[in-house]
Amino acid sequence: MRLPKMDPFTLSLWVIALIALLFFLAKDRKRTLGSMQMTKGMMGGLLGELTGILFLIGLILTFVPPETIKAGLGQSNVVLASILAAVAGSVTLIPAFVAFPLVGSLVNVGASIVPAVAFLTTLTMVGLVTFPLEKREFGQKFALYRNGLSFVFALVIAWIMGVLK
Repeated sequence: MRLPKMDPFTLSLWVIALIALLFFLAKDRKRTLGSMQMTKGMMGGLLGELTGILFLIGLILTFVPPETIKAGLGQSNVVLASILAAVAGSVTLIPAFVAFPLVGSLVNVGASIVPAVAFLTTLTMVGLVTFPLEKREFGQKFALYRNGLSFVFALVIAWIMGVLK
């Protein structure tokens, strides 16, 4: 059996995980195997959601050609694309574990990293959909400040990521 080629970081994580597994199996075999059974059940529960993620990404990449993604989110007008992506992320309610593979796929087909990061950060930091709940629980002033500052900082983070890229 031939193992796939891995970068050193991924390989080191696998080695650490294997060493930890062997250590805990030696320490308390019954509890370790019980934990592994629980994990198997949790992963089974996520299987439907992971399938949905793959389906959603496939649909987006099927119906939106890579040229369109590259034209809208590419290098042509990064500032406007970043602001539009940040607004879209602010009003979208998608779990982060769905957004990360989606954004990765968009970047792979030609989206610039800056709008992609703007979408991702506003998606997780700004919540216009959840604003009424936040306003009720924390007050309007707090909710406005938090969401406004989160929007601005999301754009700053996206810009920094573009510079670091």
